[in-house]
Amino acid sequence: MPPKGTTRKKAANDGSTTHTPTLAEQLSYLHSPRPFKNPNYTKNANRRTKNLKTVLGQEREKERVERERRRQERDAQAMDICEVKKELVEVDEEISTYLSIEAPPSVLPQRHYCDITGLEAPYTDPRTGLRYHDKSVYELIKNLSPSAAKDYLAARGVNPVVR
Repeated sequence: MPPKGTTRKKAANDGSTTHTPTLAEQLSYLHSPRPFKNPNYTKNANRRTKNLKTVLGQEREKERVERERRRQERDAQAMDICEVKKELVEVDEEISTYLSIEAPPSVLPQRHYCDITGLEAPYTDPRTGLRYHDKSVYELIKNLSPSAAKDYLAARGVNPVVR
């Protein structure tokens, strides 16, 4: 019931007025098609949920079975290799393997990394000897105590001498 003193005006709805959409309705994506949803998807009602303990146990069991299978394959290959070695009379000693390859030292200069961030460090602080990436890291290095700077240098494996 409306409050006293107000009269309710009835809207004239003769059917000739059309609804003009508002800007929000025009920009709405509510009625647009959603290509990321599969229209043919049906949820499997028979699927049983499992608790974390069950899932982890099944994962461990799968890993154990896979390790056992790999071990058996290695053993079978080792037996085959032993038989092949017996058949070979002459073995070439110059065959290079992954463990026997010797490479010369690199001709490229050694890369330096920032002691604080781990990024590439083109700069070195002359006072502490710490390498840094940019000026924001340098501001942090300037505020470090000598003991903290020694710890960073020790982490890099440098004998710290902080002036």
